[in-house]
Amino acid sequence: MVEAATRRRGRGGGGAARRAERTGVKIEAAKFIERNIPVFDVLNEEALQIIEANAEIVLEEVGVNFVNNPAALERWREAGAEIEGERVRIPRGLARKLCQTAPARITQHARNPARNVEIGGKTLVCAPVYGPPFVRDLDGGRRYATMDDFQKFVKLGYMSKWLHHSGGTVCEPTDVAVNKRHLDMLLAHMTLSDKPFMGSVTEPSRAQDSVEMCEILFGKDFVQENTVMTSLININSPLTFDDVMMGALEVYAKNNQACIVSPFIVGGAMAPVSVAGTLTQVLAEILAGVAYSQLIRPGAPVIAGAFVTSIDMNSGAPTFGTAEASQILYGAGQLARRLGLPFRSGGGLCGSKLPDAQAAYETAHTHNAALMGGVNFMLHSCGWLEGGLVSSFEKFVMDADQLGILHKMAEGVAYDENAQAMDAIREVGPGGHYLGCAHTQANFKEAFWRSELLDYKPFETWADEGARDTQTLASERVATLLNAYQKPAMDVAVEDALKDYVARKKDSMPDAFV
Repeated sequence: MVEAATRRRGRGGGGAARRAERTGVKIEAAKFIERNIPVFDVLNEEALQIIEANAEIVLEEVGVNFVNNPAALERWREAGAEIEGERVRIPRGLARKLCQTAPARITQHARNPARNVEIGGKTLVCAPVYGPPFVRDLDGGRRYATMDDFQKFVKLGYMSKWLHHSGGTVCEPTDVAVNKRHLDMLLAHMTLSDKPFMGSVTEPSRAQDSVEMCEILFGKDFVQENTVMTSLININSPLTFDDVMMGALEVYAKNNQACIVSPFIVGGAMAPVSVAGTLTQVLAEILAGVAYSQLIRPGAPVIAGAFVTSIDMNSGAPTFGTAEASQILYGAGQLARRLGLPFRSGGGLCGSKLPDAQAAYETAHTHNAALMGGVNFMLHSCGWLEGGLVSSFEKFVMDADQLGILHKMAEGVAYDENAQAMDAIREVGPGGHYLGCAHTQANFKEAFWRSELLDYKPFETWADEGARDTQTLASERVATLLNAYQKPAMDVAVEDALKDYVARKKDSMPDAFV
């Protein structure tokens, strides 16, 4: 009977049409996630109050360093902090009070308004890997990244349905001078994708270049009145704010652009080994960094970040996907929500050298923690490998595919009349099956989330097709997406103006590779 049914479907051509629909590449972009499920709170009220009180003690008694930044020290002095050398001791309650002017929700505008994202509240925005100097793929292995690699990642990000954001330094293109590569990277994000993107933070003047390029893309008045960039400001933990990152923050805050104020912590090396101790330091650093952004411009958009890994005490290497890292993420999310700030953490983090089982396990743990922990902006959501040293093409598409599960989970469980399926239960009755009933026929296309990458074929079919493992399937999908890439439409005059700006900036200075 199954064979007869198969023959009937084959004669009608419906099966071939459905297969073509499933396998054909579409340029789709899902809306950012809005959670219809509760977040997980790992800390009770007593623990939260203890951590918040201890963070205030750290700010007041231990203090934070603002290095090589006399203007920042003077701003803090005028705000009421005690200054001793480069040490800033912040009176209890002052930082928290300053944080109150930061918005609870941020709209980041894309050049395509349909791609705008909301960061805060119950949302989750997924952005790709950020920062690795190396790339890896199945054909070329591990190698230093180039601008060609960077452009391919931007194209993959644009073609990835479940990825909401183009990101920033998706890899570090080492074939372009350090002082000029930010221009090419921004140009790629602006022209090869129409999703929102991140600005440069490697030097304050490069942050200013980012603002000026956005003024060409969006218009100067629009940039001053709206957020069009989200940029990563890492704190040099423990308790140190360097002049490079703070200089970039000053540029962005002044120009109404969003900054992720994010401690960068390897537990046991840059913070205490205990979860509560680490959360105390994380909160102190967030309070000081967010408060400083508000000293620059009250109301400047800012995101409370927490990038925390544990450490292997035998090798000293960072570890990912651990229980402690998830506990810190959950706790930091609670603390950020109590501050009324959007929250950044999580990602497809792993320590594996290859996109293998270790990478999958560790990534799944951090993806799920980000969803359940209330993360609003998930950096490194796809492509991260080898503790952040490598951007992997195969892992990029593997992770980007799995982000679809987060979308499905976040929807929650429907219980409307259609979801109750009472007509189906009545129609099938005892001992029947649901494959052909009216409810199944009406709902089967959208009933279950389906991977566009993983293999669910019978063993015989899988073997006949070459017994391909997941990395091989991912390599083929990378090629398929890049071959199908179509550049989003853009005003020719704007693109020419951007290219002219980049050319003039590059011509104005010699190459520097340090």
